[in-house]
Amino acid sequence: MAKVSNVDESQLQKRDQQPAPARKPVAQAEIRASDADRDKVADILRDALAEGRLTPEEHSERIETLYTAKTMGELEPLTRDLPAPGRRPAETPPPTPTAPFEPPRAESPAMVAIFGGASRKGRWRVGGSINAVAIFGGVEIDLTEAVFESPNVVINVTAIFGGAEIKVPENVTVRGGGGVGIFGGFDVSGYESGDPNAPVIHVRGLALFGGVEVKRKKGKRLKEWVRKELGD
Repeated sequence: MAKVSNVDESQLQKRDQQPAPARKPVAQAEIRASDADRDKVADILRDALAEGRLTPEEHSERIETLYTAKTMGELEPLTRDLPAPGRRPAETPPPTPTAPFEPPRAESPAMVAIFGGASRKGRWRVGGSINAVAIFGGVEIDLTEAVFESPNVVINVTAIFGGAEIKVPENVTVRGGGGVGIFGGFDVSGYESGDPNAPVIHVRGLALFGGVEVKRKKGKRLKEWVRKELGD
């Protein structure tokens, strides 16, 4: 018969109570990126394209890299040379001889249509500038029911193999002259409103193998309280 050795129960208890080995901390760059992390970077890249900080080719390259990235360290270089959200430099429209500019009181969101469409219509707040980019797509900016928060609104449009249509109320001032059409059309006819307090809309940009058009909608006028607010 085999000899049975005596087991010290206190030694077994001490062995069970020993703490597990501590996990080695993971560097921030090695943390796996989530879909929400990728979406935040995509928003920054989209705004950078609309603001002219990235060319369409650079934007396309970074988007391709973005959706193959697996870690936070791979995402960081994509926005390293771009402003952080909420800390973008304020854009003040340059002064013109015919219409002195005032600092905008609000900024309207950028509009981007790439192989698709983008539109803003109905009752929405318009700040001092609107940036619109249409690449193989179309952008519609309807200001007929908008609430103007600045007496001067600059609309920067870039249409490349695409188009942009801007609808305005009949009692606002429209000024062009800052647009270029190359193998395309930049159709912006100036109009002076009889109301000295009416907002002034400046349209400028580039139409390359595309088109930009401004349409005044008959019967659509700014509300009285909006004109009084701008005159205060």
